[in-house]
Parts: sequence; structure tokens; C-alpha cells
Amino acid sequence: MSRREAQFYEKLPNKKIRCTLCPRGCVIDDRERGYCGVRENRDGTYYTLVHSRPCSVHIDPVEKKPLFHFYPGTLAFSLATAGCNVNCKFCQNWEISQVRPEQVRNAELSPDQVATLARDNRCASIAYTYSEPVVFYEYVYDTALAGNALGIKSVVITNGYIQQEPLKKLCAHVEGIKVDLKAFSDKFYREVVNGELKPVLESIVTIHRQRTWLEIVYLVIPTLNDSDQEFRGLCQWMRRELGVEVPVHFTSFHPQYLLKNLPPTPLATLERAKRIADAEGLNYVYIGNVPGHPAESTYCPRCKEVVIQRTGFMIERMNLKKGSCAKCGTAIAGRWKS
Repeated sequence: MSRREAQFYEKLPNKKIRCTLCPRGCVIDDRERGYCGVRENRDGTYYTLVHSRPCSVHIDPVEKKPLFHFYPGTLAFSLATAGCNVNCKFCQNWEISQVRPEQVRNAELSPDQVATLARDNRCASIAYTYSEPVVFYEYVYDTALAGNALGIKSVVITNGYIQQEPLKKLCAHVEGIKVDLKAFSDKFYREVVNGELKPVLESIVTIHRQRTWLEIVYLVIPTLNDSDQEFRGLCQWMRRELGVEVPVHFTSFHPQYLLKNLPPTPLATLERAKRIADAEGLNYVYIGNVPGHPAESTYCPRCKEVVIQRTGFMIERMNLKKGSCAKCGTAIAGRWKS
């Protein structure tokens, strides 16, 4: 098994270490692993076991991430390794996120090989996605550097459960981050995610302040995080801490993993969330996992003209001119092709 020394940890007495990558701060004895299952203490040195060992590799539209304001209509070379630092009961990729690297089939792809494959397949970006990129941080970091050298952007699809120092270091080398904000309730995070809300909110603010492109996805789960109070609290927090230009996607839940007892999200609930966000003044509010819905498209916040029309992951038409509305000239927040 390939291994590489981890970037963020502290050595403790008796060959113990403390991981300083995510808010768990796992203290790990010799020959043991952290919560994520992909980092191991060997004689007082902490190693990642998944560097250059992706278990899932695909080429996706960047809209699938979803990133709607990041080079729309382009491809993302997408990869994941095993492991995660939370355990969402609704995880759609639990077969790779909730296992150890020995339990899945892994490829061998170095950062330079990933960057070359992305370039050769005409991908504008490399996306670290599917499981949780925080737990394969060193691989993300090294691959982002390799991609940058070839003019390939990097985007991170994450739960945002990461400490501040590694996050800031990563923001210097990736161009976009989409955070899956699981709920706007610490109770939900404790009971359904096995994590905490506060560090995720801190990560979101940091990403925004680092000027890394940011989008937020909120998976709406019936009875668990779908109240007007929670929607309104989220949107008011976003406006106060991030401004009105960060896109938010309210996405439909489909029963899977450990939450098969709940129904899919009613469309009316998603539309209610959007109405609340619109009323709070957020400029870019989307409904996700409902192909063909008008709220998949991007509208100019000033003249309300459609500037990017989408159906599912497909771009039907674009009315952008150098990142601005082609009709009224209003700048549309995002990262756009020149």
C-alpha cells in the first residue's frame, strides 16, 4: 500500500499523534487510524494511505458538481479516494466514503498523471468529489499544483469540515469550492451527520474571504431540515456573512443509505425554500435534482433576463458577454471563460 506523510499533525509522547486536519482532532495511538480510516500512525509518524490511489475516476460536466457559475459548459476530470470524516445517514456515495482503502478497488494515478489526463481529455478543471476531499488532502494539494502547471483549474466538492490552516493553504491553489451545507442546525449535524455545524460555517466564511469561488448546496430532507425557520436562518446568515452573490442550491433528497424511511423532497418544499431565499435578497438561488425546472437557470439579478439556460446538466443557451448580462450589462458573479 502506498503511503505518504500527512501534512497536518502533531507528535505526542509515546508515539501518539494528534491530527490537525479536521475539527475532530483525532488522537491516535501507534498502528491505529483516525476516524476517516485512511490515515495511520506508524511509529509516531502519521501517513495518508490514499495518495495517488483514487477509487473513482470520471469525466463530468462541471454542472454535475453542481457548480453553476464556474466555467459553465466545461468538463471536470473528477476523482475520489476512499474515506470521509463524517457519516451522513443520507450519503449517496457511502460505498466509497464509509470504507477503508483496502475495501475498494483503487487505481494508481499520480498528480502529474491526473493533470495530463485532464488536459488530454479537454477538461477545464480537476474536481475532487464523490467522497470527501478533506481526507485525501495531500493528494488534492499536489494534484492542484500539477494541474495549475498545465493551466487546469481545480475545484473541491466538500463538506467543509476542515481546520482553518489547511483550508487557507488549499484556497491558495484551487479556484473553486462547493460546500455541502447539510443543515443550518447543530442538532442535525450531531444526530444525522456525526459532525458539527460551527466549523463548517467558519470554513464557508474563510473560503469567501480568501476569494476562492464559492457555491453552497443544501440538500433538503423532509422533516429533518426543511422548516421555514431553518431556510430563513440560513439565508439571513448568508446575506450577513457572505453578501448576496454566493449561489445556493436547494436540492431534492432521494432515499438511500440509512435514510430509506423518508420520502423524496416534494417540489413544493424546494420552491418554498427558493421563495424564502429570494425574499431575503440572495441573487442566485437554484433548485437542484429537478431537471427542466426554471430554477435550474441563471437570471440577471437586475433585468431578470435568463443569462444561462440549463436543463439538467446541459447548457441550452448563454446570454453572457464577458461575464455580464448581454441585455443590460450587469456583472454576473462567477468565473467565466474569456
